[in-house]
Amino acid sequence: MKILNKNKRMPLWLNILLIVVPLFCVIISLLAGRYFISPLEVWKTLFSPSFGEAPTTVVMELRLPRSLAAAFVGASLAVSGAAYQGVFRNPLVNSSLLGVSQGAGFGASLAIVALGGGAVLYPCSFIFAVMAVGLSILAGRIAKSNTNVTLILGGTIVSAFFGALTSILKYMADPYSQLPSITFWFMGSFASVGSIHLVAIIPMVIGMGLIFLCRWKINVLSMGDREAATLGLNTGFYKLLLIGGATLCTTAAVCISGVIGWVGLVIPHIGRMLVGNDNNRLIPVSISLGAAFMVIIDILARNLTASELPIGILTALVGTPFFVYLLKKTKGGVWR
Repeated sequence: MKILNKNKRMPLWLNILLIVVPLFCVIISLLAGRYFISPLEVWKTLFSPSFGEAPTTVVMELRLPRSLAAAFVGASLAVSGAAYQGVFRNPLVNSSLLGVSQGAGFGASLAIVALGGGAVLYPCSFIFAVMAVGLSILAGRIAKSNTNVTLILGGTIVSAFFGALTSILKYMADPYSQLPSITFWFMGSFASVGSIHLVAIIPMVIGMGLIFLCRWKINVLSMGDREAATLGLNTGFYKLLLIGGATLCTTAAVCISGVIGWVGLVIPHIGRMLVGNDNNRLIPVSISLGAAFMVIIDILARNLTASELPIGILTALVGTPFFVYLLKKTKGGVWR
């Protein structure tokens, strides 16, 4: 079958375009802002760090780390959504399916309330996000089932559980300092991202790499477990591998940006409109589109109003009408 051809390659021009588009968006993000920097100044700053104290500080310490973080976060959320939609055979699932966002949210809230926030927030959110996914998978094991429906239900249960724990922490938090910090973290932002946070790119790259290397197997899994097993695929192993890769990059993304919704739902479907359902093409296209989309959203968040808008608000404004469109097109969540 054509969809199983793992050696099928994309044309060279498309590969180049997938690299150029997000790179162009990152360059634009270095220029845009309340403090305008010309393209020549950006060039000199990037390749001659001693050029001008003000441009160097703005570009190298503020805009470049933030733009790189936005690009990798967008790519991670988009490719995780694409992987989940293929593995679970449902076009309406996203990268937070197995409780990643709620688990990370509880970890961040716990760090803010009990540990004073700061640098400890990031490992706490990472640990509890991984724990949430582990509990979602464990729920399927307890039910003695490994079906997609069981995993989705497990994710729903775990998300509700960690959501309740987070609500308790919000109730206990100081309403003048801790509660606003929790609230803004759940809205998503790159405002506090600096060079030190770029270490999170490492697990994002590892997770995206696992999904990219197994992208053609998602085509097989999307046919159903019985059909995939008939074709000789170890469905249990590759499901765990893909879920692990998606969890790793999503968790690292959420840790540095907070909760950003809709990207994992919207971007893969835009990719399908461009290249179809074949994951050999869809996965790299989702990575590129997700990176470009998030950088553009971040530019808008920094420049639309006098005070910076949370990223999650803008992605929801884009994602909500698109979700309604998907509901109409998919007739309630099945592939057509």
